[in-house]
Amino acid sequence: METKIVQITSGRGPAECCWVVAQVLKKFLDAVKSNTIDYKILQREKGIENMTLQSVTIQLEGKDLSTFLNQWKGTIQWIGVSTFRPKHKRKNWFVGLYEIEQKQQFQIHEKDINYQATRSSGPGGQHVNKVSSAIRAIHKPTNTQVLVMDSRSQHQNKKIARIRLQEKVNELQLKALKSSIKNQWENHLKLERGNPIQVFKGSDFKKNKVVKTYKKQRSTLKNDLRNELK
Repeated sequence: METKIVQITSGRGPAECCWVVAQVLKKFLDAVKSNTIDYKILQREKGIENMTLQSVTIQLEGKDLSTFLNQWKGTIQWIGVSTFRPKHKRKNWFVGLYEIEQKQQFQIHEKDINYQATRSSGPGGQHVNKVSSAIRAIHKPTNTQVLVMDSRSQHQNKKIARIRLQEKVNELQLKALKSSIKNQWENHLKLERGNPIQVFKGSDFKKNKVVKTYKKQRSTLKNDLRNELK
């Protein structure tokens, strides 16, 4: 199973592009479900207008995600009349779908945890203070630690400590991911207008078939060949 994170972004474009992001999200999630890929919305940046999105970040989990994303990654074009500015001359609007680079994911392994018994403090009578029942658990790769003194049983506190340590490391990973997403806002600035990977059109956002021809390229090659033969 693979895990990937993608972002659909308006490139800080106008309200029309934010509307397109919201529409692309619907189409993209339909395709995700059709391919039995699990997903989770990690972050949304709302647009100025209702029902629009400046960007949305999605976590995907499934098989052969790279092949699936090859059909979506890149510039996505919508051809249509602006619903916000009907008299606007522009008819072509662009958004992007990019993969977010993930930082190292830390998996909790027992060998990476250092358990230290320590004396409990607080209410509980003399027994609590005399017995080293509290457990400090340290996750060495991330230097994350928790102190558990819930139970008088050292064994029970150790079990609780592991669970809480996992939760804390997960929280750390989520913060790192959000920081990574924030640092990759350059995606908003590098939309390429040419060679869209997907094209949609009209207010109903239907997919537009792109029929690529190589007439122009053949003509250019012929001209180059003639010039070489002169």
